[in-house]
Amino acid sequence: MQYVHPRPSSIVASLYTLRDLQVDLAILHGPSGCSFKHARLLEEDGIRVLTTSLGDEEFIFGGQDALEDVLRYAEETFHPNRIAVVGTCVSMIIGEDLEGGILSSGITTPAIAVSIHAGFRENIDGVIAALEPAMRAGWISKEEYLRQREVLTAANETEHLRGAASKKYISPSRGDLKHIASAELLSLLRSGKKGMLILNAKKETAYMFADHLCAVHEAVPDANVVYLANLEQRGLPKVRADALAILSDLESCGISPRLIGALDEYGGNGERIADEIAKEKPDFVVLTGVPHAVSPEALEGITVFSVTNGPRQVQPMKEQGHDFVMVEVDLHPKTLGVSHIVESEFGAVIRSMK
Repeated sequence: MQYVHPRPSSIVASLYTLRDLQVDLAILHGPSGCSFKHARLLEEDGIRVLTTSLGDEEFIFGGQDALEDVLRYAEETFHPNRIAVVGTCVSMIIGEDLEGGILSSGITTPAIAVSIHAGFRENIDGVIAALEPAMRAGWISKEEYLRQREVLTAANETEHLRGAASKKYISPSRGDLKHIASAELLSLLRSGKKGMLILNAKKETAYMFADHLCAVHEAVPDANVVYLANLEQRGLPKVRADALAILSDLESCGISPRLIGALDEYGGNGERIADEIAKEKPDFVVLTGVPHAVSPEALEGITVFSVTNGPRQVQPMKEQGHDFVMVEVDLHPKTLGVSHIVESEFGAVIRSMK
């Protein structure tokens, strides 16, 4: 499908994947403004991002010298454990040899080249572009590489079926008012009706989405609810570490959730969640993170509260029958560089009305 609303960048997807691989320095081989916002944000999360700052002259005569200079500067100045050189539209169009630049620079730090540009309609191409050289370098096993491809395919299918990639254009929305949804949720919690609170979040976004579980437990600790969370120990190094940290924080809140899936399995977790819903037969559910992974059929006859961080996810979920859909604004910047659960807007409103 040709989208006319903005979609995630494959270059940025590569950068986030490199962070999850514990690369501590990435060099964007392109103009200084390429992926500026995300490059700046990622420096809050343990990966330093540099640029070769290519300009008009390099567009014509090539930027190999600039790449070699930045590679040597990076090694001498920052002493990283792993380096990745990441392509951009410019470097790919003019045919830059990223691997050749690494070899010619003379650096001794383990380094990989990620041949990527922003001209892919699916951002998962950027993830795969980072994983393939990482596998060849021995940074991940072939088994984990193949597993990653499976979970990426599942996530992509979910987005095309029920998410922000399901239509040519989707208007962004802030969703339902959080105080109205909170009042209805608290009423159900206090009524004794059976509920399920389900964390099905993507990677580090779970640091905020998990707060919804804590807020409900704090507001009505004796509520008749079942807690589920996709915090099983699978995935790239940072993903596994985040799952452990979030699970520890949930337990500190007094919650011992039933584990279902891993933090990178959010897209394909819908059937497992649907099976749990069918088994528990709740009157209401709170789906936080990637709610649209669960099919509308699995939610029939149930009051559904969904929380996302995607303004373009609201309209599709409303059309799929979700009763309340809330958006956690600016969630992603607030969950970079953290190691503990971060208070959410919806969680704060629940606490204020308890």
